[in-house]
Formats: sequence, structure tokens, C-alpha cells
Amino acid sequence: MPQREEPRSLHAAIIGSGNIGTDLMIKILRGDGTLKITAMVGIDPASDGLARAKRLGVEAIATGVQGLIESAEFETIDFVFDATSAKAHVHNAEVLLAAKPGLRLIDLTPAAVGPYCVPVVNLEENLDASNVNMVTCGGQATIPIVAAVSSVAPVAYAEIVASISSKSAGPGTRANIDEFTDTTAAALQSVGGAAASKALIILNPAEPPLMMRDTVFTLTRAGDREAIEAAIDAMVEKVNAYVPGYRLKQRVQFDDITTPVVVPGVGEFTGLKTSVFLEVEGAAHYLPAYAGNLDIMTSAALRTAETMARHARALEVA
Repeated sequence: MPQREEPRSLHAAIIGSGNIGTDLMIKILRGDGTLKITAMVGIDPASDGLARAKRLGVEAIATGVQGLIESAEFETIDFVFDATSAKAHVHNAEVLLAAKPGLRLIDLTPAAVGPYCVPVVNLEENLDASNVNMVTCGGQATIPIVAAVSSVAPVAYAEIVASISSKSAGPGTRANIDEFTDTTAAALQSVGGAAASKALIILNPAEPPLMMRDTVFTLTRAGDREAIEAAIDAMVEKVNAYVPGYRLKQRVQFDDITTPVVVPGVGEFTGLKTSVFLEVEGAAHYLPAYAGNLDIMTSAALRTAETMARHARALEVA
């Protein structure tokens, strides 16, 4: 009887040799073999990410996306993670897909070129997408909560506040603040299910640095409190399966709004306000534990690519 062949690892490259790209590289190397990291791409030959890649046996390319396309490794690559910037991703996506139409792109910037993807909410709908957008760190942390509430009662309005240590906000994050708020707010509606939304980010300069904290407020006209809390608890458990430091900071809180208040995009509102307080601790594979904002992005991106890879291999077998 012929031996069953083990499924092959699909090859991946990372563009962006900063904190996010380097942490993602380490996560892939520590993974279950679904993905094999083939190349780390940057534009600074002296960056720690490229130096670390070399030490770990990963091809280090210091000539940017064009260098990746011209490399011998490019033909073997199935996935490219883009951990650069929103503006850079627009260019990167265009040239990469033109050079290799079957490539799958996982966008960790707020560029929002492809469909928004939050693994526990809508990954199944996007398994065949060529370019998925991982929204933002605030979006990965809070959209699952809004979706959980939406599964019980229609959400008229959702507002989120993401508070991160200023030390975990690198040049890319700081350059994309506007894109962060716009992309997160849009995804709260299209993925989370809110009719109207708002997103805020706070860079906290406290010393010692504080872990990522996220506050989620939702307004529903009505809703079963026990059912909403149960849905939120179940969703937190699902996210925690791939982001172990993701947790509720305290129990879900409810407030009845009986006197009409004016809500942006909604108008006068009465109903139920649900408040959820989250904390995200990083796994400290490469980044400090307080950098949960970066860890949740790399963890979500890896979960997305691994699931897509398994789906692709299943189609090959079928």
C-alpha cells in the first residue's frame, strides 16, 4: 500500500523588516509547518530584522519588493505578508500581483485594498481572496466583540478606543494614524455589523509601558443581556485560541439609556449600552509583552494565512 504523502509547506515572504515583520517571521518559524518562511524583505541592509533573518537561515533581501520579484526564491512563494505602510502596500500589491497573478497577499497595513479580514468573524468568506486586509490592531481586538453583540441584537452604533504604549508605535503606525481610524471605523460596520461607528487610538507615554487596552461601546435598541454577555465570552475564547494574551479586563457592563441622546450617524437614541473592556498581552516572541497591539496583528495574519494554506491544499487533494 503506497505511503500517504505529507502535505507540503507553502512558502511565504515578508515585506517589511521592522518590528511587525520580524515578529511574524519568528512566529512562522515556530509554527506547525503549514507555512515555510522563504525570504525577509526590507530596504535597510543594517536593520535588525534582516540581520536576524540571516542568522535564522532565511534569505534576507535588502532591495525592497523589486528585489523580491527578481530573486530566485520568488517563483516558489505562495504568500506575501506586507508589513510596510498603507501607501507602500498600494504599490507592492500592484507589482506583486502583476508579476505573479496567483500570489496571495496578507496586508498588515491599513491600506484596505482587499477585503477586510478578522479570522474569527469572516475568514471563511475570504479564503480565496488574493489580497486580504488585516484592518488594524484595534480592529482585530474590537471587531470580534461588535460582531458578537450583532449576533444577538442589531448594533445601531459602535465606538472603540484602542490605547497602546507609545513605545510600541513605530514609524509605520505613527504615519498611518488617519488610515487607522478610518479603516477601523469602516470595518466595524462592514465586518462587525454596526450601522454607524467611530474609532479612536491613544498613544500612551506611561513608564513602565502599559499593555494594550481596548474599550468597546455598543448601542442596541434592545437585547437580552445574558445572551449578549454569553456571545462576548464565547468570542473572547475564540480569539484567545490564537492570541493567548487576549482577555476581558472585567465583566461586561450594561446600562439602560432611557433619556434620548443624540448619537453620530444615528440621531436620537434610547436602548441598551454595552461596555466591554479588553487587555491584550503580547506573546513576547520578539516584541515586549506590552506590545499586544503588534502581537495581535501578527497572530491574526498568521492564522489567516495558515487557514488559507490548508484550504488550498484541501482543494489540491480534492
